[in-house]
Amino acid sequence: MPMITVRYVTASPRAGISADIAKLVTRLGAEQLNKDSKVTAVLVEEADPQGWFIAGKHPTDEGLSAFWLDIKITAGTNTKAETTAFVRAAFIEMEELIGPLHEESYVLVHAADSDAYGYGGRTQNGRWAVANPG
Repeated sequence: MPMITVRYVTASPRAGISADIAKLVTRLGAEQLNKDSKVTAVLVEEADPQGWFIAGKHPTDEGLSAFWLDIKITAGTNTKAETTAFVRAAFIEMEELIGPLHEESYVLVHAADSDAYGYGGRTQNGRWAVANPG
């Protein structure tokens, strides 16, 4: 049940890119982190290129794209190797999708405590308890 937020700027805007980003990060969550795509929520936001700065410059002025991806997952559900693979794949595949990336494009795998994270009015720990009685 990850919640994924992606903010991006690109030197080569094109129609439909937000939907493509949502599909990409949902797929990566499933492939790299074993997350169920049926309960994956994604928010994609194109940022104003004039408001995105890296070292005081706009990456788009140099023909570069940049992104910030924040995925919230339940703590303890993934290994360090899985999260590392997700970060690597996200950078590689986002570059293929939105164009050459500034190296300062970031991925945060935010592992939240199961008592402090949930959806549909129930925490993940509460869901686990229902699924595993006794």
